Amino acid sequence: MPSEVLLKIFSYLDAVSLLCAGCVNKRFYDLANDNGIWLKIYSSRFPPKRTIWKINSVETETVSLGCAAVQDRKPGYWKKEYISKQIAAVKTRVMQLLKPVDPHTGLPCKNREAIRASGLSWVIILKDRNGKEHIMEQADLSFKDASVTISWYSTSWPCLNVLSTLELCGVTPLLPDQSRAAGNSGPRRRSLIAEYSLSNVTETSVAIGADKLVQLFGLNPGLLLGLWKETNEIAFVMVSLHYHQLLERSTLGSATVQYVLSPNKPVLDDVDPEYGLHDYNLHLDIHSGSHTCMCGTFKSLFCRKVDIQNGYLRLTVVNIKDNAKHLPIIGTVGLSWKTDVFKGNVKDCYLMDVTVLDETRKPFWCFSAPVCMELSSKTSGLYDYMGHIYTTEYADSEGKVSVDLVWLEETKEYYVVNLVLYISTKKVNNWYGTNY
Repeated sequence: MPSEVLLKIFSYLDAVSLLCAGCVNKRFYDLANDNGIWLKIYSSRFPPKRTIWKINSVETETVSLGCAAVQDRKPGYWKKEYISKQIAAVKTRVMQLLKPVDPHTGLPCKNREAIRASGLSWVIILKDRNGKEHIMEQADLSFKDASVTISWYSTSWPCLNVLSTLELCGVTPLLPDQSRAAGNSGPRRRSLIAEYSLSNVTETSVAIGADKLVQLFGLNPGLLLGLWKETNEIAFVMVSLHYHQLLERSTLGSATVQYVLSPNKPVLDDVDPEYGLHDYNLHLDIHSGSHTCMCGTFKSLFCRKVDIQNGYLRLTVVNIKDNAKHLPIIGTVGLSWKTDVFKGNVKDCYLMDVTVLDETRKPFWCFSAPVCMELSSKTSGLYDYMGHIYTTEYADSEGKVSVDLVWLEETKEYYVVNLVLYISTKKVNNWYGTNY
């Protein structure tokens, strides 16, 4: 087909369709870069701010400017200008949404709106040992105060024993405003968030819990793999992502390289002898992915120098001896899951969102992760509670969380009777410039 005919056809396409056409082959790419077509698209989306009301003058000026703009520019110039201006407009809108900050969490108040404005979604890429990729689009989203929970389920998962890695990526359309109607068919950008090994996953990962149909395995950071008990194949994948710098991690990386968070610049304080040991705030969410079991903010947490042991600061949030601060867990503790056919709830498992703020109310240590409760052999020693004690433990490179819960048989509910944060002294020293 002659190039002139193809150019005529391309002139009727919208921006997303034109970008897709340019991916067919080298010839289509060159033709789809035509400045005449893209200048028309650019002008319709970004009309000039000033117009001259003399009809003849307007017509003459428009034609001459159009010819100059097409002939004096390299092929693809107006395509790049159009894309750059569209991206800048979306970025400005998203940044405006992220400005208001919640005083309790220290996180942007309108994360949900910002995610939708950017067109952001998440995919998982399963790679087998031969290098073949299986891309799974997100199935469900659930927004909480400090995190978003994403689920993937399908009836056509690849066999687990041939898979080597799982990549979690944020995906944004190149042109968010135009791509909503096109769904996932338009051009998109990937940003690698995390990579997980699936080799011998049942042996190398932590077993979180199980019900009659599935068994859950936790992979750091924050990923939950559900396997069918009968076949040991994938039933679903779930991940909980903390809001702290989530948009940056989901959009500013590349398909192969993760976005590196900018390091905190310590502000030294020579006056305060316990600088970096006090005025921490904690916002804690315990939820099942859909149902919130507990949500609370704890202020003015501190650690004395004598309580720094084994490389950790000890921040006591709920003291087992202070009955007035013991907290009830609302509803049934369990992790909800579903697939195309089945759904269920794995008891004694939940998602925990931890947001620790420093004394200036900046996010200091943030994570969202699946955890489980295990029956403890110790007794509570509390006369107000007659029931079994369960413990939840979490640890990463920056700190640890220890939770003790008591099950009250009479009222059929859990109470948090002990909650302690252990923050790495290395983390504190790097943040504050101290030397504990």
